[in-house]
Amino acid sequence: MKHYYNPMSRAVTTDWMLKELGVPHEQVIINISENENYSSEFRMLNPMAKLPVLVDQENVITEASAICAYLADKYPEKKLAPKPASAQRAAYYRYLFIAGNTIEPALSLAVSELEYPEPKSAGWGDVKRVLATIESMTPKTEWALGKAFSAADVVFGGLLDFSVAFNWFDPSPNVEAYVNRLRARPSYQASHGIHL
Repeated sequence: MKHYYNPMSRAVTTDWMLKELGVPHEQVIINISENENYSSEFRMLNPMAKLPVLVDQENVITEASAICAYLADKYPEKKLAPKPASAQRAAYYRYLFIAGNTIEPALSLAVSELEYPEPKSAGWGDVKRVLATIESMTPKTEWALGKAFSAADVVFGGLLDFSVAFNWFDPSPNVEAYVNRLRARPSYQASHGIHL
């Protein structure tokens, strides 16, 4: 597998996932300050010219949540996803997809001081609803799906971690405690350049 990566991109999330799995792969550094992501070779992999990208034989996967879901299913023995037929799979999917589909667009617009003119028409509604959703979905103890850490925590928790670090919103004590639990994980620290 090849993981196309830059530490100043969303590929930090997929790097964290790969470190949680501990599976062999080649890390391909893309220098975004030199616009290597706009090269014709890279754009053949991802026409969006965005990171991350994972190439696994003939499979090219883009989007952090899709890569994390793919990897969790590829390595079921690592137990970073509930079994496909399990009752937890529905909640798992919600955590994976709400991060990029709902939370990030709403917060990105808010920090850019842009507002969708018709929040009722936007898939993410408005920031007030997004913050209420974050609070309701953030686990009070342990992890998103209970006792077992999963790719849902990497994707959902990773976005909350990023959002808190860049002051996209003021975290509640519950969100802050969850983010601190994530930051204490050795694989998080290894992927985020933290050396204790």
